[in-house]
Amino acid sequence: MTGREGEAARPRRALRADAQRNEDRLLEAAAVAFAREGAGASVKDIARAAGVGVGTLYRRFPSKELLIEAVYRQEVRRLCEAAPHLTAAQPPVDALRSWMERFIDFMAAKQGMADALAVVLTDDSEKLHTRALLADAITHLLTALENRSVARPGVDAQDVLMALGGISLMAASEERRDLATRLIDLLLHGIVTN
Repeated sequence: MTGREGEAARPRRALRADAQRNEDRLLEAAAVAFAREGAGASVKDIARAAGVGVGTLYRRFPSKELLIEAVYRQEVRRLCEAAPHLTAAQPPVDALRSWMERFIDFMAAKQGMADALAVVLTDDSEKLHTRALLADAITHLLTALENRSVARPGVDAQDVLMALGGISLMAASEERRDLATRLIDLLLHGIVTN
């Protein structure tokens, strides 16, 4: 068993409150840096933006790859956790639109980390797990539409996820975030009945 596999196999100890705040700030700063600069973002700049020393960063994340992986997992978790919060706070169509916009932003950040993620996330089961989590979030949003009788019958969460992936790729290749919003509106017209 490699050190990393052993690390993953051990249950993670709860961090002290101050250490958890430092980790949260590091992950926030890293997400911004990786989205803006890609995997080449400076860990020193990330630590500075988080208001901690580079030693604190390396104690928690001994390599940039582990930091990238942690950012990726946090962003997936946040995106998925947003679905029930959005449906509780907004009408179902608005909740779905808001979530789709967040998905596009998530994909843009992920693209900035793509090279590093290709090295870090080599396990297909990890990719399948992420897709399943995202599809579950979309299913939650679609169910809210169905409960209001405003969803077309037969809309599949996996199809919506694939369409959003295509939208994010097109918007990225054209370097036009506004294109993603327009295409999201088109996708919504295929999902919503009124």
